[in-house]
Amino acid sequence: MTAKALTIAGSDSGGGAGIQADLKTFSALGVYGASVITAVTAQNTQAVTAIHPIPDDVVTAQIKAVLDDIQIGAIKIGMLGTPSLIKAVAEAIGDFDGPVVLDPVMVAKSGDVLLADSAIAALKTHLLPRASLLTPNLPEAAKLVGDAGRADQPQALLKLGPRAVLMKGGHAAGDVCIDDLVGDTGTQSFAAPRVATGNTHGTGCSFSSAIAAFLAKGHALPDAVSQAHDWLHKAILAADDLQVGRGHGPVHHFHALWT
Repeated sequence: MTAKALTIAGSDSGGGAGIQADLKTFSALGVYGASVITAVTAQNTQAVTAIHPIPDDVVTAQIKAVLDDIQIGAIKIGMLGTPSLIKAVAEAIGDFDGPVVLDPVMVAKSGDVLLADSAIAALKTHLLPRASLLTPNLPEAAKLVGDAGRADQPQALLKLGPRAVLMKGGHAAGDVCIDDLVGDTGTQSFAAPRVATGNTHGTGCSFSSAIAAFLAKGHALPDAVSQAHDWLHKAILAADDLQVGRGHGPVHHFHALWT
């Protein structure tokens, strides 16, 4: 049976992040992708110039339509935006018994804010306890639990309810990028040489959706993170080959498939 995954996220008209990145990732990894659009953004590699939220009831209807008919193996959640939408999504996936990967999208690569501060409390209350895996970068972790330092943030995040936390090291300094998977069984680290490229738009979306893809295929969480980490590193290495836009270009989702 073909593995199937669902992404619940915003649309990126430039194609590098959000729903578009998630579906490209699913396809690149041999997983059928379904989608629920939470917002339409006008954006490219340089900026987000407009955001149009999709009404909560329409988002709920999309989720119901997918889950009522398609055997989804894993859900990835990205951009949500408002407290009411966060609560609506949490309620709509309430009966889903598979893994949920939550990427707390707060700021675009261009620096544009995608999650209002008023929604952070709702995210903590309604969705973090529902997450199998939370995948914050360092600024997102600081917004969720304060700037307590990378050593203490994972445990603080775990206390909010997710079963595991992947602390992404892309915003840290150094020649090596280290991502730490923290859960009940301890910490597992995944390291890769930092790539000298400005084309990293959509890395967070792509990483979390790659993990969801491997979970949908039946991989255990540590193996799903390991394989997604390796795939994303190769996508970043090949990013400059795409030559998309004049700002922060996307990673190369199809690096293994395009010649």
